[in-house]
Amino acid sequence: MYYVYILRCSGDTLYTGIAADIDRRMAEHFGRTERCAKYTRSHRAEKLEALWSAENRSTASKLEYRIKKLSREQKLRLIENKSSLEEVMGESKEKYIRIK
Repeated sequence: MYYVYILRCSGDTLYTGIAADIDRRMAEHFGRTERCAKYTRSHRAEKLEALWSAENRSTASKLEYRIKKLSREQKLRLIENKSSLEEVMGESKEKYIRIK
C-alpha cells in the first residue's frame, strides 16, 4: 500500500508527496529531520490536508504526478472535496481511496 498526501506548509503553501509508511513520513516532515523533503525543511509542515491510498507505487506515482501539475486553486478544490479524483485523473482505471 502506498499513500499520496497534500501538506499545508508555512506561508500557506502546499506540498504533495508519496510514501509507503505514512506515519514515518509524517514524522519526518513535521519533525524536520534529515530525511524530510528540502521543501518542508525550509517551509515548516503545518497540517496534513488530504490523504489517499493506492494499491501500488506505480498507481500512487501517477496520482502524485497529476496532483503536482494542478494549479493551487485546483488543489484547494481537491482538498475541500469540491473536485473529485475522477476530475483530476480523467478516465482512470486505478483505484484510489480518500482517507482524509
